[in-house]
Amino acid sequence: MRIGIDLGGTKIEGIALGTGGGELARKRIATPGSYDATVAAIRDLVASLEQETAARGTVGIGMPGAISPASGLVKNANSTFLIGKPFDRDLEAALGREVRLANDADCFALSEATDGAGAGAPSVFGVILGTGVGGGIVVNGQLLSGPNAIAGEWGHNQLPWMHPDELPGPDCYCGKKGCIESWNSGPGFEAEYVRSGEDPMTTHEIVAAAEAGQRPARLALRRYADRLARALAHVINIIDPHVIVLGGGMSNVASLYDEVPARWGFYAFTDRVDTKLLRNKHGDSSGVRGAAWLWPEEGSA
Repeated sequence: MRIGIDLGGTKIEGIALGTGGGELARKRIATPGSYDATVAAIRDLVASLEQETAARGTVGIGMPGAISPASGLVKNANSTFLIGKPFDRDLEAALGREVRLANDADCFALSEATDGAGAGAPSVFGVILGTGVGGGIVVNGQLLSGPNAIAGEWGHNQLPWMHPDELPGPDCYCGKKGCIESWNSGPGFEAEYVRSGEDPMTTHEIVAAAEAGQRPARLALRRYADRLARALAHVINIIDPHVIVLGGGMSNVASLYDEVPARWGFYAFTDRVDTKLLRNKHGDSSGVRGAAWLWPEEGSA
């Protein structure tokens, strides 16, 4: 049995998967507001899943940020109480076993590459378009990780081929300007709509207005699609994935699956783009399933 834990800012979700990925149990709890309480909550969630299934499992954790190879401590986490903590070691001590951890976007990519929209593809780039913008890379079923533990962090590259009226770009929380995240996240989309001279609206309201034919919203969504096409063409030029799978709230915008491929060929360095752009299969469950899949089939109990 594999247990996956998805640690989010407001909730912690746990899942137990049997052989072949069948779901045996699932639980969700609120995320505590402190480090020690979070470690204890994950310990108790694992114990609850094991009690319900009457089995012991391997444990994989999807987390914000990553464990720094340099320090062994958490970095780049928007749940700031994790930063600077030996999260993997503390979890292993609490659970009494080895634990595998990966960035939550990596877990999304692994889930969709294993038994989701990208299943069977030699290479998959998994994209999160939500409150932030993240990504993960899976090649031949294996999650790609490098010496800096930042593979797939395309959201903090600058938007490529920026137009003069886009320069220097919005401020990003990372301290730079014009990051892909500052344009293509949900909040980035809302902020750009206001900068264009319109009244504030949520992403859902803008998309609904565009689908109803309202010109300002239609133009905003068109600009979003073009920026996403530029950002993904940059990825295609570097890793040339067979499949790109979208996740996060903006992945629910149906028009993107036609608009973006219609545009990215102008930017990619090739005569024809054969990369497939697909919506995720597992939705909000992808992250927690991917955490479980951090352990291979032969590792199940």
